[in-house]
This record gives sequence, structure tokens and C-alpha cells, in this order.
Amino acid sequence: MFRVFIVDDEPFIVEGLYDIIDWAEAGLEIVGNASNGQKALDALQETSVDILLTDISMPVMNGLDLIRHARVRHPDLKVIVLSGFDEFTYLKEGMMLGIENYLLKPINIKELKATLLNTVEKLNSFKETRLVQAYNKQILKDNTLQRWLTHQIAPTEFYERADLLGINLDCSYMAVAVIRLESDAAEVVDTLSQRVEAYDWLTSFYDMDGDIVLLATMNDVDRGRIELKDILRHMQVELHEHVLRITIGSVEQLLDHTGESYASAKKAQEYFWVYPELYMIDASELEFHEGHPKVDFSLIDWSSYAKLIVGKDQENLRLQIQNDFKRIQALPGITPQDFQDIAFEMVIHFKMELKAIRHTEDQDVYNQAFQQIRSSVTLDDLEKAIMEVAEMTVGLLISDVRSPIVQQVLKYIHESYADELSLKMLGAHYHIHPVYLGQLFHKEINESFTEYINRYRIEKAKELLKTTHLKVHVIAKDVGYWEVGYFYKQFKKYVGISPTDYRGLL
Repeated sequence: MFRVFIVDDEPFIVEGLYDIIDWAEAGLEIVGNASNGQKALDALQETSVDILLTDISMPVMNGLDLIRHARVRHPDLKVIVLSGFDEFTYLKEGMMLGIENYLLKPINIKELKATLLNTVEKLNSFKETRLVQAYNKQILKDNTLQRWLTHQIAPTEFYERADLLGINLDCSYMAVAVIRLESDAAEVVDTLSQRVEAYDWLTSFYDMDGDIVLLATMNDVDRGRIELKDILRHMQVELHEHVLRITIGSVEQLLDHTGESYASAKKAQEYFWVYPELYMIDASELEFHEGHPKVDFSLIDWSSYAKLIVGKDQENLRLQIQNDFKRIQALPGITPQDFQDIAFEMVIHFKMELKAIRHTEDQDVYNQAFQQIRSSVTLDDLEKAIMEVAEMTVGLLISDVRSPIVQQVLKYIHESYADELSLKMLGAHYHIHPVYLGQLFHKEINESFTEYINRYRIEKAKELLKTTHLKVHVIAKDVGYWEVGYFYKQFKKYVGISPTDYRGLL
């Protein structure tokens, strides 16, 4: 909401302005009024205002003097003049002061509404520009490094942007660490950023999952890895009130193989389900468990599993698991610990495949599977646990067939996503209690009502950014966001970059 202040020495004008405009619908709110310029100026010293509606002819201080003085404190203030005098001198001076419009009394309501809407559009555009400027460097950094680590940027473009961003690449090796917060704490992020800035060989950014990614360049692999771990441990101690889950990827050569370090650090995050007592996991140390080498996971054809999961083929998935267990059991030197490790690895792959398809986490379900594997005492127990996980994974995909009421709600959202939507409103529309509707929606969609709407609106915004030349603040309104700042926040949350940068990539 933008804030409006009204100044006029005629009380009935002020009262009328309160009533003739639906201010909330226009994205505005009246935060005060005054009967002359001096009282208005005094109030503006203490009040944040975006739009000033003022008369010209008033006692003590006239409207033109008020505009001049108010602009000292509020240089970006938008002004609309209301006047009973059709005099060119007033109009000329007002235009020199940069007013939005000069409206004659009695006020033409249609013209006033049009002026207010145009002014709101200007304010949104200005706000958008300021947001872009404020976040531009960090957004560029996040986007550049995300694309680099996932092999989506040409080397020449990356080198140019890295130089612009001051990223240190003057080393032979790099290791990637991923820091995941169990709660969204701004002070944690600020502290981590400050600590990273103290070291010229460290760089941090946010990836598309909202994790903090730390890049550590080094020439001496052993020494660099030790120093990186020491810094991360100190961060954990300093921020002991918050739960940080830290993983360190493999050390790779710059620049071609750094993406492998990022991938190993991201995958290692899944192992906190296997080892919940840990707060830091080094991917290289996952190769060993209790003093002996881990089984070679390449024994499993993971691509076959992925195809069967995507195809929702439960029968052949069960056969694949049975055949793999029999084949591996026949190999020489395979131990019960090896089979447990294989079972853990299978669950992690199932979990990651499902997340890639549905873009949501099913943490509680898979946590139960890890517990079941951990408590298994025979090979049959492990095989049964994996069978249940496989069945549950495919079942979650099959259960995407919605109940009639949820189908109707989804249809309503897809047709009216630009409108104001709430569980209360939809509950009344479909004659169902909003709390129950919310629970049913979350159960079937595996996502809250609010999260689903935000994700759907952002997808529509992405389409408009691709296919139209509309301004960002216009797109925000077209997909259901009245606040451009909130739209930016949601877009960055679900896409990883700002809408402006997203359009720049197309």
C-alpha cells in the first residue's frame, strides 16, 4: 500500500475525498490530513508519505510553498494539486515543481482516479528500479555461480562475470560447501556473510534451493581443506543457537570440474537422514564407514530405477530390487554393513528422484524409512524396507489423482489465480470448512494452499516474462501480486533469481 496525505482548508473536500475513492482497491491508504500547508508540513516531518493531494490557496502556507518544503524531506514525493483557480501561473509553477496533475474543483472523480492509478504505476516502477539496484549484484552473483556449477553458462561469459563480481579464481583447486539452515534466520545469514568476506579465497551465494553455498579456492589441497573445515566449525560454534547442516564436497580442479564438488556437497546433505547425530559431513569421508571401504554403488544401475519410478512401474521396480539384492548377495566379500549402506543409498536416490519430479520434500515419510533400515537385523528386513519405500515412492506419484473437491479448487485457482484467493473464500464457495479444506489440499497436493498458489503464480509470471514485453510491476498484478516487493521475494524464492534477471536470460 502506498501512503496518501490530504491537505485542504475546506473540511467537506477532505471528507469527500475519503468517501469518493476506494483507496484500498487502488493500492492506497490515507495516513492523515491537514487544513493548511504549515500543519501539513509539520505532520510530514513525522509521517512517511508517497502521494500528497493538496489545495493551492490556503491560509498560513499555500500549496506551492508546501510542495517546495515537503520535497526537502521527501524528494521522491508524488504531488497531485486540487485547485479552485484555473490560473496559468499556478499551473506553470506547479508543473515546474513536478506535479502529477492539476485538477480543478469541483473534482472530476474519473480524472482523479485515473491520475491516482497512473501515480501508483509510477511508484511501482520506481520501487521496482530501487529493488533491482539494491539486489542487482547479489542476484547476478547467485545466478552466475548457480549456472556455472550446473554447467549452464559458457566459459567466456562466466570469466567476464566472475571478473566483474570480483570472484577469486587464481588457484588450482576448489571445494564447495553447502550450508542448510533448519530455520529462516536473517541474523545467521548476515553473520555467515560477514565471516566469508574476511577471506579473499571464500565466496558465498544462494542456490535455487535456498541453501548457502560456499566456494573455497586453494592451491594446497590438504591445507585448504583443513582451513575450510576450521572456519566452518567456528561458524557452527558461533551460531550454536541455530541448527546448521554443513556438507563439504570433493576437491576438484578449477575450472572445469568444480560442478562435481557442488553436486557431491548437495547429495551429501541427504546423508543427514542416515546420520542425524552429525552436523557436518565431508563427502570424501562417506567413502568409509566404521573403518572399512564402502561398497561400490556403481553396482546399482540407478538410471533403470529412475525410469521405473517416472513410469510408476511398481511391478518391475520390485523385480529390479529383488534381482539386485540376489546379485549383490552372491558377490564375494559383501558384508551386512555393505547391504545396509546400499539400502541407505537406495532410499536417498528414491527421495531425490521424487523431489525432482514433484519439486517438494516428503521428509517424514523417508525419515521413517531410514529408521526402519537402521533397525533391520536381517537381509530380508532390509529388502522388505526397500520394497516398502519403492512402493511408497510410486504410490505418492500415483496419488496425484485428486479428489473431486481438490480438483475443483485447483481448477478455480488455475482460472482465477490473479484474483484474491483464500481458504476461507473457497471454503464458503464449495460449502466446506476452510480448515478441513486446507488439510485435504495439503494431503493431496503435498504442499500448503499458500505455497501452491505462490508457485503457480510465479510459473504464470515466468510465461509472461518469456512471451510479452510487459513491465515487471504490471506482470506482478496480472498474476495476483499487488505488492511488487512481495512479488520479487516470491519469484526469487521459487526461481532463484529476480524477474528482471530471469527475463535477461531469455
